[in-house]
Amino acid sequence: MSTSTDEQIRELGHRWADAERRGDVAALEALTTADFTLVGPRGFVLDKEQWLDRYRTGALVTRALTWDEVQVRDYGSAAVAIGRHTQEAAYQGHPSDGSFRATHIYILQGGHWLLAGLQLSPIG
Repeated sequence: MSTSTDEQIRELGHRWADAERRGDVAALEALTTADFTLVGPRGFVLDKEQWLDRYRTGALVTRALTWDEVQVRDYGSAAVAIGRHTQEAAYQGHPSDGSFRATHIYILQGGHWLLAGLQLSPIG
């Protein structure tokens, strides 16, 4: 039985959040497109290698991460999911805890959904 795009995107979002919690670089690499881009909560931009290097180097440690309040919009071979990203983390030893409104951009490649972009905005 095939699942809906909504279900597939939500499941991929949960796999992504789990990989971030574990700092699992291999899983994060597999879940994202080659040209994945992150726009951080303060406007910085990281390409895929820079994003993965946060975990490779140990600069980022994520103790908890939830991805909820998710709404998915399906555009055929692309999808957008907007939700809430709540984390307990430290970057280079400095707390980076927070709640963010997160926009995930997904594309369908080779029959599989991949995360192509992520933007975080602080929730006031």
